[in-house]
Amino acid sequence: MSFFSFGQSAEIDIVLNDAETRKKAEHKTEDGKKDKYFLLYDGETVSGKVNVTLKNPGKRLEHQGIKIEFIGQIELYYDRGNHHEFVSLVKDLARPGELTQSQTFDFEFIHVEKPYESYTGQNVKLRYFLRATISRRLNDISKEMDIVVHTLSTYPELNSSIKMEVGIEDCLHIEFEYNKSKYHLKDVIVGKIYFLLVRLKIRHMEIDIVKRETTGTGPNVYHENDTIAKYEIMDGAPVRGESIPIRLFLAGYEMTPTMKDINKKYSVRYYLNLVLIDEEERRYFKQQEITLWRKGDIVRKSMSHQAAIASQRFEGSSSAEKALAQAQAKEQEQ
Repeated sequence: MSFFSFGQSAEIDIVLNDAETRKKAEHKTEDGKKDKYFLLYDGETVSGKVNVTLKNPGKRLEHQGIKIEFIGQIELYYDRGNHHEFVSLVKDLARPGELTQSQTFDFEFIHVEKPYESYTGQNVKLRYFLRATISRRLNDISKEMDIVVHTLSTYPELNSSIKMEVGIEDCLHIEFEYNKSKYHLKDVIVGKIYFLLVRLKIRHMEIDIVKRETTGTGPNVYHENDTIAKYEIMDGAPVRGESIPIRLFLAGYEMTPTMKDINKKYSVRYYLNLVLIDEEERRYFKQQEITLWRKGDIVRKSMSHQAAIASQRFEGSSSAEKALAQAQAKEQEQ
């Protein structure tokens, strides 16, 4: 390295082209804090600028090339330092040479595949980020910018209800029913509990939403259970023939979509856990897995306009036309 560039350094800044209009999403960091990051979806193009600002004007900065990468990686906390990359794209911004003044470079990654949702858990982290690097002989200069990816789903109309029984012979017989088995993250769990036989003195009854994170394979499998929500159904003794309705709003809780075998590294599943406690503090459990999915906000925005048109038609229509318009609006909202 020549003496002219000795001591010269630079600051790197990465700016997305649509930074002013792009939506941001809150995401939990490893230390449990929440920060806001730019939100992207699978298949979206990622484009922007890399600004390189020289710290000492008038001095040259020799380099071995300037590049930007788009990376998606999984890090298992018990295997720190070993990053598993499932997306790795590179764009060269400048060939080896020298910078004599601050400069801006454009970049574009077209229709980038982002197959998994960003996730920070107890034992694993999946993150996407842009990394710009000025390669140098002695020490590289680099800057990373994290982004958040949400995966959107649409589930078919076939969404069967859940029916289960809790029974202890000659002592207890309870049936409970939930309206469906797949819920979007802003959904409402609607159900009912029927007491067919109650000879135990039940003191307390609740439904818990339990998140189970499974990481690793073979001998290195770790399970972490976390109770996300507790919903008290009753406090006191039920009687035979009684039924209790349930309405549990999911929007108030911090949850992710169900994740199954992500890149063969981890899974995140959710369960409804019915808990009964009798007067002698004995606990009875019944667990049922549910599927959570993220409803597409983008789709809903585009559909809301069509639904509004349908409702306007509905106002001044015959009864047959009204029924048709209602059905169309409902279908579009879904």
